[in-house]
Amino acid sequence: MKNNLLDENSTYSGEHRLKPVINVCRYSQDLLDIRCDVDMDYVGSIKDFQGVVWVHVRGLSCSETVSGLCSVFGVDTLAEQDILNVSHPSKIEENEKYNVVISKIFLKDADVQVSIVQGNAFVLTFSEVEHVGIFDDVVEGIRNNVFKIRSRQTDYLLTVMLNGIIANHLAEINRIDALMDDLESQLLSSDNDKSLGARIQNLRREYLRVKQTVLPLKEQYQKLLRSDSLLIHKANKVFFNDVGDHILNVNQKIEICRETLASLVDLYIANNDLRMNDIMKRLTVVSTVFIPLTFLAGVWGMNFSNMPELEWRWGYPFAIGVMCVIGLTVFLLLRSRKWK
Repeated sequence: MKNNLLDENSTYSGEHRLKPVINVCRYSQDLLDIRCDVDMDYVGSIKDFQGVVWVHVRGLSCSETVSGLCSVFGVDTLAEQDILNVSHPSKIEENEKYNVVISKIFLKDADVQVSIVQGNAFVLTFSEVEHVGIFDDVVEGIRNNVFKIRSRQTDYLLTVMLNGIIANHLAEINRIDALMDDLESQLLSSDNDKSLGARIQNLRREYLRVKQTVLPLKEQYQKLLRSDSLLIHKANKVFFNDVGDHILNVNQKIEICRETLASLVDLYIANNDLRMNDIMKRLTVVSTVFIPLTFLAGVWGMNFSNMPELEWRWGYPFAIGVMCVIGLTVFLLLRSRKWK
């Protein structure tokens, strides 16, 4: 890992090689203008629009596009590097001129990073992939002017996007919780599935993935909520409080999943111990039955010349009979005591 404080260049660190596409949505109380696949010249021409400008970039493979967009809106190099570094931990950072949110979105086939930069009159969003559901929903909300969104400032738009991110986190942790419940039912049943241990480990990895994404947001969001930033207006505090409640809900779910996961591990170990005890009990029963028989076989197998049974005509059938009687007696005795 190189020292970014000694490097002014910004490079995309992900694997998605989607060509950047810039979509712009600008709106005010009386105007709505949505345009797709615009160039940087158009972005520069509307940056002073008297309303809210939302610029969404799909695809980060071209760092020059991200750098140019950040330069137009006065976003510094460190924030730009964080946007392009897809392995960056989740964070909510407050600056004088803008707020930065970096988090992961859990999709069916991958986890992708999304970044939000909220200024006084603009919101910049960045995603690695083409379609991110939370941003599609926001576009529809603006188009339909839900909660009079076109009359509100950029901080309300930020809460809408944050709420979408947290809703995605909640859906993922609920999915993991449902898988844990199914696994718990299998562990409590008599099904001896040898893959249960591997499935618990997979669930543990998925749980840690969500935890690492969600936990940093809790404390940092509270700092943002309590700040005196001019970018957060008093009229919209109620919406920030609602998002904070959702973040707390997700964190409570994570704690529940942590306890459930620990219980699953304990239950799996207990089941293995029970199976081992059952195997040892069976081996003990077999050993107990055959120990006296082994003793008799050893005595009669010594072939001393003065052993009276050596010359006896019925010696062999007698020995076999005695062994069978002793073995059966020990077996019935253990069975009558219920193998205890």
